[in-house]
Amino acid sequence: MRLRKKPHTDEKLKQFEDFVTVGEVEPIKKDLTRELYVELGTGMGDFITQIAERNPQINFIGLEVEKTCVLSAARKVREKNLSNVRLIVFDVNNISELFGEHEVDRLYINFCDPWPKKRHAKRRLTHVRFLEMYKKILKPEGEIYFKTDNRALFDFSLEQFALAGLEVRDVTNDLHADEPPDNIRTAYENKFSAAGVPINSCIARFANG
Repeated sequence: MRLRKKPHTDEKLKQFEDFVTVGEVEPIKKDLTRELYVELGTGMGDFITQIAERNPQINFIGLEVEKTCVLSAARKVREKNLSNVRLIVFDVNNISELFGEHEVDRLYINFCDPWPKKRHAKRRLTHVRFLEMYKKILKPEGEIYFKTDNRALFDFSLEQFALAGLEVRDVTNDLHADEPPDNIRTAYENKFSAAGVPINSCIARFANG
């Protein structure tokens, strides 16, 4: 969902400059004493703020192209006083420029745009084109956590994971039927679940990892 642009968003984001990056960004230098988890498409920040609060020993980076979403996420980070979250206004298409080889321990892809038209398949964040980028930045044993309400996207993603040489585990087409106690629901997840839409989920890792 694309949000309506609100006036003065850039100006409001400046009050969060200590952990929000807008514009040109330098390649990330990982803190070698901590694991680094990255969420692709942070949205309004519900997921990243909850998981960061539960795991203060891990550093989290949220990438989101929509500034209005980043502003909402930034407010939640500030409200929770989280020191282990960094938000970056960033296009995932350029992710290889942001991280060096094997710097990321885990990727989260939660309810990304399904791009339903066949001609837009390469825009899906689980397309093999993106998976090849992820392989470069993930450490050998790093994993991709994927959730979506869209069954067609999920089936497509499983095919792409196989093509890219990923092993998949914990595959389910109804995550909430036997919901793991550590599952963190996003705003979209709650919305879809309340409407009776089952949630698809899996964890993928490159076979040579």
